[in-house]
Amino acid sequence: MVGAALAVAAPRVVHAEALLVVEADTGKVLQAENATYPWYPASVTKMMTAYVTLKAVKEGRLSLERTLTVSPVAASQSPSKMGLKPGSLITVENALYMMMVKSANDMAVVLAEGVAGSVDGFSAMMNQTATRLGMTQTSYVNPNGLPAEGQITSARDLAMLARAIIRDLPEYEYFMHTPSIRYGRRVTQNFNKLIGRYPGADGFKTGFICASGYNLVASATRNGKRLIAVVLGSSSGTMRAVRAAQLLERGFADNTLTWLRPSLGTVDNLVPIDASPPNLRDEVCGPRRKRPATDEDADTVASNGSASGGESAVSFFTAGLQAPMAKPSELMAAAPAASEPVVIYTGPKKTGAALIAAVAVDEQKQMTKPRGKKSRVAARKPDAAAEPKADAKRAGTEGKSEAKPAAKPAAVRQAHAKPEAAPKAAEKPVAAAAKPAKPRTAERTSEKPTEKPAAKPAAKPKSSETKPSAAKPADPKTTAAPRG
Repeated sequence: MVGAALAVAAPRVVHAEALLVVEADTGKVLQAENATYPWYPASVTKMMTAYVTLKAVKEGRLSLERTLTVSPVAASQSPSKMGLKPGSLITVENALYMMMVKSANDMAVVLAEGVAGSVDGFSAMMNQTATRLGMTQTSYVNPNGLPAEGQITSARDLAMLARAIIRDLPEYEYFMHTPSIRYGRRVTQNFNKLIGRYPGADGFKTGFICASGYNLVASATRNGKRLIAVVLGSSSGTMRAVRAAQLLERGFADNTLTWLRPSLGTVDNLVPIDASPPNLRDEVCGPRRKRPATDEDADTVASNGSASGGESAVSFFTAGLQAPMAKPSELMAAAPAASEPVVIYTGPKKTGAALIAAVAVDEQKQMTKPRGKKSRVAARKPDAAAEPKADAKRAGTEGKSEAKPAAKPAAVRQAHAKPEAAPKAAEKPVAAAAKPAKPRTAERTSEKPTEKPAAKPAAKPKSSETKPSAAKPADPKTTAAPRG
């Protein structure tokens, strides 16, 4: 629901980004650009899902150990997701870890149904909470941020939500900055690149759909001072993290000459703007993009002095001495600090030997499960709120095109007898490999191979049998990069 106190006229055309930095304890605004412009939240929606769920836990209406069932509705959500089958059991605690670290859309629905009984009922609770917190520019339709008409927020409102989490749920904040999780054999790093890279980073959540660009709500603490940075509409997953690091660094260093600048007031007093959210689809996911846009995007950071104001080295105080650190772009390009992943699992709460056994079962399932096309997509699809399939026809949609691998493995390409049947053959690599008798010549020249070419390899020396395979050009229909 959008508040009544809106600016009469919107300012000049919005930039590609909305930026905001505030002090966590006082709400004082240190920097604001387009901070009250309406925006599509994408997966930062899950901050509110976590808030509503953990408030229910704190108030005794729910427990972290309670076991929830994955419904058909939850299992049908678009990636990123855990991919658990309907009927699977998961604890509230493990569902929260999966949702906040992996940004699992299915787990957001599991939690919504566990708290309110349905997605619609939970969305109503989210909207009631937003109203109570003063988030006048925010409305929710679902708990995971998948594109839906009416799912809107702003940098201002997200900063207010982050402050509410810090203020109301300090005992559960570890869900907001868990570095990584381990499910069976798979380890997933937090999509928030500041965690484990930027000194003092301790929250919150990323989000991405083509319409919104790359979003991030981040926080960090230094010398007892905690700041919240919001970046909406950035051009890549790496860039949003760099922007947030720059904003935080500037905020921590902003201790001198502040009295010379006019006060921006507090975040709750920023005046909302009455406008439609910008749609960045063409800019973020247009045909000019060389590879699909995803929430794990690792594009090289481009220089943009107008938005960043230059990039200085990050510094922090250790034992009273100032130690210079790398630039934000270098920090985000580095590997995260080593950490022990939080072990998550299916089924009821387990400890000790039972936990070890549960992890072993999940590992075995992953080892024996056939990896067809759908399972590969689910495993590789990152934190993107996928749009409807109808939108996938456009370049760079959040769902189908982003999840597609850039190219099929060579072994799979060689197994295809028909170029047109490439997708089906990729789903059954074992079956395709079981037909070595088909002549390689026919693979290149015809859909209906004859028996004639089969006699040629037999007449040639052994060394020549492998030569055509090495020299064969790649089939353009199987190696073409996905659109987007």
